[in-house]
Amino acid sequence: MKILMINTVCGIRSTGRICTDIATALTKQGHEVKIGYGREHVPTQYRDYAVKIGSRVDVNRHVLQARIFDNAGFGSRAATRKFITWVKEYDPDIIHLHNLHGYYIHVGELFSYLKTCGKKILWTLHDCWAFTGHGAYFDTLECEEIGQCYHSSQKNDYPKSLIDFSSRNFERKKNLFTGVPNLTLITPSEWLANLVSNSFLKEYPVTVIHNGIDTTIFKPRLFEAQELRKKFSLEGKQVLLGVASIWDQRKGLDDLLELSTQLKSYQQLVLIGLSKEQLDKLPKEIIGLTTTDSVEELSAWYTLADVFINPTTQDNYPTTNLEAIACGTPVVSYPTGGSIESTHMYGIVCSDRTVTSILGSLKEVSQCKRNPNFNLSKEYFVENILNLY
Repeated sequence: MKILMINTVCGIRSTGRICTDIATALTKQGHEVKIGYGREHVPTQYRDYAVKIGSRVDVNRHVLQARIFDNAGFGSRAATRKFITWVKEYDPDIIHLHNLHGYYIHVGELFSYLKTCGKKILWTLHDCWAFTGHGAYFDTLECEEIGQCYHSSQKNDYPKSLIDFSSRNFERKKNLFTGVPNLTLITPSEWLANLVSNSFLKEYPVTVIHNGIDTTIFKPRLFEAQELRKKFSLEGKQVLLGVASIWDQRKGLDDLLELSTQLKSYQQLVLIGLSKEQLDKLPKEIIGLTTTDSVEELSAWYTLADVFINPTTQDNYPTTNLEAIACGTPVVSYPTGGSIESTHMYGIVCSDRTVTSILGSLKEVSQCKRNPNFNLSKEYFVENILNLY
């Protein structure tokens, strides 16, 4: 069987690693896999899978169109046509879509092909972009209930634009993304599946498959954690940990800065993933790191922490929660998206998105017990994906 996946990146970042995890499992079963991608580098071990869509020049032109005309997803026309010519020659049995935003593919050209190709099609939605007029998330806009969202304030969110054409984009996506034969949607969370069922994508069957992590890496590392505790003079401290690949307003950095001013003397906040600029401005009462030297060290930090705090205001199914839980650490999370679902495995969901609610949850989190009925491994995740194939 021949499988084609399409995603912004290949082998890097969360969605790119998901694609290569699936590809590796399929290859072991004797199938042939290619991954069409548009951005950044591909790790050496995955280059046999990779098929580049367009060039850096194509991406830059697409970015320019998006910035000026709110046209994300509707650039790279020539690059997409060339890629579709290759797809027809490759002739896959299954086409598995992932992130289509990221300034690398023209969704109009792509879906014109998908509607007539006669292939089995899967589409994993890693966010809400497919059914909004602009952004990838819209939790803070309070428009989830009506199943549509085109809001002028979104032009300042990714993908940024000077002009608001979100209403136009919503109608374009609705026309393109509906009426595709033999299409099945996959979401990583019940939250996103519920949003899909209230959107124009409701005509398609939806399967919820929770993301997984590498539990051979993210596991309790007691010795390494003890060494970190000594190195950073954390003996006798209740360690509160926050981790993000990019710390911004959406991830709740401002709230954690405020939280640090209200902690007791025995409590210590540690933040990992800060930029150099953020680190330079960090209050002295917070321990901050840009990155760890390895994922094993990150796992040790999760093990060391007494509580993992995730004050995210927009999220689908954050793997940081899973990583903390796999290392034996409970989570305190804002009531946001699919973060609620993973927090229920082991932790407390705050009553609202305020620092006061975090402080209240910290008093209760020690009473939590881990629910044993969840399998966090990426092998289990991949197995469920392959069942759909």
